Amino acid sequence: MTKFEALIFDCDGVLVDSEVIAIQCEREILADWGLDYEFETFVQRFVGLHNRDFHDAIAADAQAAGLALPDNFRTALHANHWKRFEAELTAIAGVLDVVAAFPGLQAVASSSEADKLVRKLELAGLHETFAPHVYSSDLVANGKPAPDLFLLAADRIGARPETCVVIEDSVNGVKAARAAGMTAWGFTGGGHADAGLAGRLSDAGAHAVFASHGDIARAFGA
Repeated sequence: MTKFEALIFDCDGVLVDSEVIAIQCEREILADWGLDYEFETFVQRFVGLHNRDFHDAIAADAQAAGLALPDNFRTALHANHWKRFEAELTAIAGVLDVVAAFPGLQAVASSSEADKLVRKLELAGLHETFAPHVYSSDLVANGKPAPDLFLLAADRIGARPETCVVIEDSVNGVKAARAAGMTAWGFTGGGHADAGLAGRLSDAGAHAVFASHGDIARAFGA
């Protein structure tokens, strides 16, 4: 196997099992407002985006459909699932096995807003594992699928992009890693993963796709 210099994790759906909660809550409230998305369509379009880009896309869809969203739709979209995060959020099984198996530099690079990213990692007991190398798309002008965030993370930890491997569960994240010149590994071990996720990640350019963190740890020689 190629010797990687650095390992960069996405957070939602890779480190913490938050996507399954967020997707359910967001699809339910959007359907109440008249925007009814099929699961696969929602996941492919929106998972991995920064909230600002997600909100802009939702607003554009509503306008195209002639629908009027509530004035507070941005905050309303997220309020309900944060209640559930505080009560239910956990780390995805095997994360610490991957951390232990990889001997090089490690970081988190997530589309979550900075304060929310830190809180998710705290709730899952992972913040101290990665701090201070926890980077949010708040720090860059262009979120995923642009390469900016992964390039920032590599720069901050002192790694060359071509020696980084990224673990991502979203099409947007895989595209961002590839655009950054990094190796992209797809991950389908989150609770939101459907039967078609592996194929979508491969189609987006993932160099390999793994069903569990145990498989990734073994790929690193654990």
